Amino acid sequence: MDPQWDEGSPIYRQLRDRVVAMILEGVLKEGDPLPSVRSVAAEFRLNPLTVLKGYQQLVDENLVEKRRGRGMYVNSGARQALMKDEKQRFLEDEWPKVHATIVRLGLAIDDLMKVPPAKNAAPTTAAQAAMPGPRAGDARPGAAGAPVGSDLSHDEVAPDEVADDGEPGSDDTIQGEER
Repeated sequence: MDPQWDEGSPIYRQLRDRVVAMILEGVLKEGDPLPSVRSVAAEFRLNPLTVLKGYQQLVDENLVEKRRGRGMYVNSGARQALMKDEKQRFLEDEWPKVHATIVRLGLAIDDLMKVPPAKNAAPTTAAQAAMPGPRAGDARPGAAGAPVGSDLSHDEVAPDEVADDGEPGSDDTIQGEER
């Protein structure tokens, strides 16, 4: 599946927003590993540095933590912090527009409550489709129950696609060769 990237904002930011949506929707829970940089880069045909930059924003926001040699994991309290921020953003940015539309159209609360939720409002479907990684019943390497860090074998990534982050213990080798 080729994702639809919005031309109006950087891909690393959109990737960060997709992970945030997965946390908010409960697809990624506290302590869950994020899909590896390599698997996201391979599945979406992105430069691994782009994926890493999106993930680094999550680290900077204290939503995920790096565990050297193991990957990145959702921090405890990340969902609550995101919910607080998203509620505030909605009330400040979105609600005034929605409220103005309701007033302009003369809609009453009863009118709004009669409208059923959107049929495509299955929250986890969009987020699950947005990112590769562990899914229930998935038997591929890196899926639920598979060892962390086994997402891709070294021979599945071309040497020019591997970024050296300069940290000891990070995956800077390919088939025993130092990068």
